[in-house]
Amino acid sequence: MTVLGVIPARYASTRFPGKPLALIAGKPMIQHVYERVALCTGLDGVVVATDDDRIRECVEGFDGRVAMTSPDHASGTDRLGEVAGQERHAYYVNIQGDEPLIQTAAIDKLIEETQNNVALMSTLASRIDMATDAAMVNDPNVVKVARAQDGYALYFSRAAIPHPRNAEHAVYYKHIGIYMYMRQTLLELCKLPPSPLEKAESLEQLRALEHGVPILAVETEYNPVGVDVPEDIALAEKRLRELEG
Repeated sequence: MTVLGVIPARYASTRFPGKPLALIAGKPMIQHVYERVALCTGLDGVVVATDDDRIRECVEGFDGRVAMTSPDHASGTDRLGEVAGQERHAYYVNIQGDEPLIQTAAIDKLIEETQNNVALMSTLASRIDMATDAAMVNDPNVVKVARAQDGYALYFSRAAIPHPRNAEHAVYYKHIGIYMYMRQTLLELCKLPPSPLEKAESLEQLRALEHGVPILAVETEYNPVGVDVPEDIALAEKRLRELEG
């Protein structure tokens, strides 16, 4: 039951071209992510999936492993699917390449609970603290997930789910975009066209739900520090200094 960690990385980005190579405390962001992910005890290997020679050269420069993939992929999931076609493993974990402070414990928990539940697909969810982060609930840039009592996702949305008709009963979870797939599930999803709900919300995980693939939403306390624009680097460096004491 081997598990491969895959970090999709592309050079082109509307808001931040060359983002994987951006320096954070003197080290390329992709190297921060790779080195942290490599510490996960539940992974049998880590690979960066890219179509760009500049990223390949950077990763090989710190002795990381690279899989060159097609430049025509519409998403990181499609890039992951190509890797799954090249390397056979039981599971693949799709890890965001723009979270330089990613927690190994969160990934290991995802792997453990996915395997324990023999889940076809899984992801992470963090409970929103309404005392400090209530604004997230109505922020369309923060994806929410409603969970069933067994931990499986009922729905993902940019809207507030559940609607707080009786607010005292509402519990909200922020979706953390790390995914784990069984090999066959991943390959089958990559063959499917974008679904109506996926296109309406611009959330590719809805393709799985619309086609009847259950998604285990594993609860975590991990709160990502993502780098979406150049201005986010300063915050990432600040958090890195705090972690290093």
